Amino acid sequence: MELIVFVLASAMMLIGAFGVITRRNPVHAALSLVLTLFGVAVHFVALEAYFLAAVQIIVYAGAIVVLFLFVIMLLGVDKAEDLQTEPLVAQRWLAGIAGLGLLGLLVIAVSRGVETLTTRAEGLATSAEGASGDANIQQLARSVFGDYVVAFELTSILLVVAVVGTVMLARRRVPGEA
Repeated sequence: MELIVFVLASAMMLIGAFGVITRRNPVHAALSLVLTLFGVAVHFVALEAYFLAAVQIIVYAGAIVVLFLFVIMLLGVDKAEDLQTEPLVAQRWLAGIAGLGLLGLLVIAVSRGVETLTTRAEGLATSAEGASGDANIQQLARSVFGDYVVAFELTSILLVVAVVGTVMLARRRVPGEA
């Protein structure tokens, strides 16, 4: 099962990365970046780094990609599109099926994680055990800046490259500019 999750998440990341590179529309490229970041989050879940997976989705796939889209729209994309014509005829049905599939996965994940959500996490220090009040924060910091620091740094490099690419794709050329 772990191999299947790894292969599917890796395929998501590769398809998303390929989409970031090949899409001419910057908005589509940003959405491909979201797919790539979700694949990274799935890898974090497979490694049982649930906090990093949540941070990956909330901060990077949420806030940072919204920032990219804001920059794209601020710089202006002057490509007028006819909203009456649908380039992919079956895209609404496929989006509905994908949405239902994601909803099903969410229901399954929550139902399997109910026990974890309702019980106290093992291994975390509590004040009843005589530990200081910031022991959990120290454990979290040790984990984030120790075991997973390489993943954080690689993600930051990915984000810097994505920002530079977004600005370069959305930048308008002024006549007479080299």
